[in-house]
Amino acid sequence: MNELGAQKVPFFFMIDFLKENGEVIPISELSDDIQFCFHTPKKNTDPKQYSFLRNPIPYSEYIKQFKIVHENLRLGNSYLTNLTCATPIEINLSFQEIYHFTQAKYKLNYKNQFVCFSPETFVQINQGKISSFPMKGTIDASITNAEKIILEDEKEAAEHATIVDLIRNDLSLVAQNVTVNKYRYIDELKTNDKTLLQVSSEISGDLGENYYSEIGTIFDKLLPAGSICGAPKKKTVEIILRAENYNRNFYTGVFGIFDGKNVDSAVMIRFIEKENNHLIFKSGGGITAKSNCENEYNEMIQKVYVPIY
Repeated sequence: MNELGAQKVPFFFMIDFLKENGEVIPISELSDDIQFCFHTPKKNTDPKQYSFLRNPIPYSEYIKQFKIVHENLRLGNSYLTNLTCATPIEINLSFQEIYHFTQAKYKLNYKNQFVCFSPETFVQINQGKISSFPMKGTIDASITNAEKIILEDEKEAAEHATIVDLIRNDLSLVAQNVTVNKYRYIDELKTNDKTLLQVSSEISGDLGENYYSEIGTIFDKLLPAGSICGAPKKKTVEIILRAENYNRNFYTGVFGIFDGKNVDSAVMIRFIEKENNHLIFKSGGGITAKSNCENEYNEMIQKVYVPIY
């Protein structure tokens, strides 16, 4: 990434959760089996009729994982831990069709191995300014006074504050003049069966003049993404690896492009993967000391959806 950036050669990149695997490919050399699009406007074509069935892990299994996380939070080993699960799903659409019909800010269909339709920016670099937009806090928009409820919820406010502080500290590792430009604003996300409200913030800072040749170094310092692990990051990742009984792989990693001048990238959430000829949807949420296990379980399930509407 540093080498191609220094040469101002446009490239695609993809990095997994633990920074153990990835791809860095010049745009001119990309094969047809890697498809991606960013900030695509809603298509006017009607989506194909489809069926969607989710088979979440039993609550009794989830609570065992939750207890590991919650005990570490109680002991002060973490302030916020993102706990995720793998949910088997059934859908009568191919990955190509899911990629085509879903409505999302960032979409990726990687070699028919997984498809991602993410609403969350990781970082953007535009004319030497780096910005991040962490998303923490989700509620069903159909609930009466949903926006007021989510913004006044003490647990959600604490969770969001922790992530904003973490991202601000992370950006300070690579940038100067880091500031929170917007704090806890509402994004609207449509799913196949409902609309969700998601709470976001905007944080930015200034990079040095030679950032082109340091793109890989910047991402190495910032990953894994704070919004999908927690704080403090190193210890929280250890807790995640103990509590979760599956491999995230590229889920909660990042993918993006360098266009020769600027960078745009997404956190790989809203993610369906093929595993032994079965489809697995990976989802989760942030756990704090004030979290309620049943509520977190329901949020994990709520995030298993395809945004086709």
